[in-house]
Parts: sequence; structure tokens; C-alpha cells
Amino acid sequence: MRPESPVCPSLVAWGNAWLAGHVGLDEAADHVEAAGGPAVASDVPLRKYLANLRSDGLREFRLALPAPGDPLGLSGPATFNSAAVDVGQAAIVVLGDRNLGLVPTPDRRGSSYVGVRLDVHDSGPVRHDLPSLAEAERELSDAIRSATDALTSVEGPAQSRPDRVGRGGELAPGYPARAHRVSTLATRLAVVLHVADDRGLTSVQVAARAAALRELDRAVRRALVAAHHAIFEPIRGQASP
Repeated sequence: MRPESPVCPSLVAWGNAWLAGHVGLDEAADHVEAAGGPAVASDVPLRKYLANLRSDGLREFRLALPAPGDPLGLSGPATFNSAAVDVGQAAIVVLGDRNLGLVPTPDRRGSSYVGVRLDVHDSGPVRHDLPSLAEAERELSDAIRSATDALTSVEGPAQSRPDRVGRGGELAPGYPARAHRVSTLATRLAVVLHVADDRGLTSVQVAARAAALRELDRAVRRALVAAHHAIFEPIRGQASP
């Protein structure tokens, strides 16, 4: 994921909270635009576009955080997958009779306007082979331990600790506490991965670090996707009607 432009995670989290009645449309749109600037989709301002989607039978939003060779959350078609992989993120709009894929691109007009344009694609069905929150949290813990073991064996120059946390990992009201915890941790790790520096290392050390960080990156993306979908998971221990 590109931590500097977390538009899709924000759209999925706050869009689902809006659909579930935890926040209003204006609050949801404000949080999305705080992440990427003024947003439009199909040349329509974000608030109006979301309202139109609801009139068209909007059910939920799903998150995709793909990487080359790992189309996490994507189910085609190829043009949508390719666009999403290029930017490392997408949001899937689940409607009653079809799905749409939203891919963010910078929207710059003149010298001062900086926003985001959500390019609209046809999307395949929602993927159901994605990890649950509990599975993703276990995978993330295992990946952290493995990466720590691998990286401590790689001697290199000390790296500065990042002094910022990528925005967009914050979930909206209505998500379980566990999802908030997993999303916050995964977002912090995404920033660490983004600023990882191989300068001063030998080729062998670079290879060792790359392998460790690659596995951690996969676990981070899976954890973020699971956390953003956790609003749909049944509350553990809650009796079925």
C-alpha cells in the first residue's frame, strides 16, 4: 500500500460506517477527503457520488491492497486489476446487481488544487478467500517475529525511526476494538516498510532484508484488508437469532 495516499482504506472504513448508520454521509466524506483532498468519481463530487450509489443499491465497500504477484482483494477483470496494482489500492463497491472498482489517481488542476480522482471500473465478484481478522492478526504476529529474527542477523547502518504514522489506518465508529488495534499496528508497520533503507548493506544483506520485508509487507496488507472488513464479521459470542 502507498501509505502517503490512503484514500481507499478511508473510503472503505468510513463508507461502511455510514452504511451501518454509525456516521452521517458528510462525516464519512470529510474523513475520506482529509486523506487525499477533494475527491470526485465520474466527474461527480464524492458526497453526491456516494448518495447516488446508495440509490443504486449500495450494500458495502470492500478493500483491495494488491502488489505485483499478489492481487489481494481483486477478482478482475484484468484492466481493473492492472490499474489497482499500479497504485497499490482499490475500493470495491458492492451493489445489488454488479460491483464497481474505484482506483485513486492524483487530480491536479492549476497550481494550487490537489485532490483525488476515483477512476471507475467494472469489478468482479467479492472474494471470500480473504483472511478473517483473527487469522490475519496471527499471520501478522508470526511475520513480525520472523522479520525481527531475520533483520537482527543483518548488520547495517542504524536507521532512523519514522516520526509519522501513515494516515488512513484509523477505522471508523462501528468497528470492533480488535480491528482498530490490528489496523493501527499494520499502518505503523506499513510506514516502516515504506522508509526501509538498504544503503550501506552488502548484496547478501540486501537480499536477506528484502525477503524478510516482503513477507512482512504481505502480512501487513492482509491485516489491513481483514481489519477493514471486520465490520461484517459476527461478534464472537453473540447468539444467533
